[in-house]
Amino acid sequence: MGTTQLETVPEPKYWHLKTVLSEALDTDFSVGEILPNERDLAARFGVARATLRQALEQLELEGRLHRRRGVGTTVAPPRMGVDVSTSQHTWPGTADDVWQSADCTTGTFAAAPAAVGRMFTASVDGELHTVRRTRMTHGQPVAAELLYVPAASVPELPAIEATSGPVRARSVLRELQRLGLDGQDRAVELGSARADDAKELDRLPGAPVLVVTTRYFVGGRTAAVSVATYRADTCRLTFGDSGDLEISHHGPAAHAS
Repeated sequence: MGTTQLETVPEPKYWHLKTVLSEALDTDFSVGEILPNERDLAARFGVARATLRQALEQLELEGRLHRRRGVGTTVAPPRMGVDVSTSQHTWPGTADDVWQSADCTTGTFAAAPAAVGRMFTASVDGELHTVRRTRMTHGQPVAAELLYVPAASVPELPAIEATSGPVRARSVLRELQRLGLDGQDRAVELGSARADDAKELDRLPGAPVLVVTTRYFVGGRTAAVSVATYRADTCRLTFGDSGDLEISHHGPAAHAS
């Protein structure tokens, strides 16, 4: 990354610097590489350290950089694609599933968020299994999922197993896969990380996240609901295999056919 003196530009100086740095990340650095310290970078670009910090903070928000105390600023891996199409209908926990089962608890529908409870119409009086799963990339957590499964959807679940833990979670997923999946629908919202999600995703509470809610249908009823929370700084949305629409960290605009 060569020395670049910033000239007078109509946009804020830190924003122009962010653009220059972003281009350098694509050409001069590799994923995981540590950037020079702030003093050296500020001298190299002829800017104040406050301006440099603003540019680095913006690049971190866009998912281009990871900044960790005691480690420094490293180049982040490319954003992970999140397929939000419903063209392929599969249950969670299949062989090619990238999620890791972490825990399972059993309670009542009252313990689930009200919006989730309203998606179930016929099973609100029974037990509800809640499977917690995580998704990792490059050794970092990028998403946390809560999968809500009514006991009525998995009636053959072994009763002799522990009622919680990863073993129970895998059993619930295995029983779901015995059902004939009719279809699914999916909704995506921009949200803010709650305290429990923020802790699991190594983010601050209130950080921007993508919330993907999926309903799975069997026999005309909702058999399970997934609420997956993705780090907005590390993920991008993809819509099907056609590439008609994609949202990427390389620019704020989406493209459509």
